[in-house]
Amino acid sequence: MELKDTIKHRRMVRTFDPARPVPREALDRILHAGTRAPSAGFSQGQAWLVLEGEDLARFWEFGIGGAGESTAATTLLVLVPFSCKDVYLDRYARSDKGWTDRDEARWPVPFWHIDTGMAAMLQLLTAVDEGLGAFYFGIIPEQVEPFRAAYGVPPEYEPIGAIAIGYDAEPEKRNLRSRRRPIGELVHYGSWGGKKQ
Repeated sequence: MELKDTIKHRRMVRTFDPARPVPREALDRILHAGTRAPSAGFSQGQAWLVLEGEDLARFWEFGIGGAGESTAATTLLVLVPFSCKDVYLDRYARSDKGWTDRDEARWPVPFWHIDTGMAAMLQLLTAVDEGLGAFYFGIIPEQVEPFRAAYGVPPEYEPIGAIAIGYDAEPEKRNLRSRRRPIGELVHYGSWGGKKQ
């Protein structure tokens, strides 16, 4: 599939076919795609937890927010992407970066979360390229510590959400075209409110 077609077809799928497991080769390609995302200083401060079977059933018992009952009932696979701030702070304290400390205040924005978000987007696009559907959803703050404890996640790794993956089984595709904001409201040339020449 051409990249432009993959982007065009990417959408959040909330209902999957529970009778069709994600092929292992497709999962491997989706996971590998996340490692190809940009990473400040090539820090690579990401990790993923793959949940299937009983491990996934425990995940839904937390009442993880955003997915909904239909997603939980039909999903066979969830990826949880994590960011690790410490990896970035350590990397930028090395001599080739010119900093001599791990001061978080030096960072204009939390690149550890941004880079992990870009990795997750590559995985969402790769799912589409593999003929699969995917749904990104959040883990609400109150659920993070019980989730971390249940799966033995080290404290320095922070989940930025979760991605359900499977074969699309939505009976009707939602048409959001009427709700999509015009590009002229979103893009500004030269100054805020500036128009394209």
